[in-house]
Amino acid sequence: MTSECGRDLSGRVLHPGAAAGELLVLDAPLSFWGGVDPAGRVVDVHHPQHGDVLAGRVVAMPSGRGSSSSSSVLAEQIRTGSAPAAVLMAEADGIVVLGALVAAELYGRSMPIVQVAPDVLAALPRRGHVEVRAEDGSGPGLVRIDLNRGAGGA
Repeated sequence: MTSECGRDLSGRVLHPGAAAGELLVLDAPLSFWGGVDPAGRVVDVHHPQHGDVLAGRVVAMPSGRGSSSSSSVLAEQIRTGSAPAAVLMAEADGIVVLGALVAAELYGRSMPIVQVAPDVLAALPRRGHVEVRAEDGSGPGLVRIDLNRGAGGA
């Protein structure tokens, strides 16, 4: 669905929650263990978005990139507020979802994760304000992209 304010997309809810923030599209998979520092900055020198800050943004990425320790790093970032506000992924990644599940269970903090089709991910704009509503249960995750709000992007 398209309107003058933006676009609505839907996807499969991997972890429920609601969040909003500026979009950051990653060009390659990312590991939270060793690829991101405690403040939420990409420190993997080989990653195309090296130096970009994930904290508080809606991060769109093809997939996670291991290690299994990424789940504990992500859970800690969610606890401290340095994690992405939400994650959109083309390929479901159990390690990333586990980090969100642990943070919700241990700390009562939710980070929505929505799986979108690879062609939808590839067609995302490089900047814009994004709202994510990932409802628990059988409903789809709704993603609203508003290109008229905020400068966004890095």
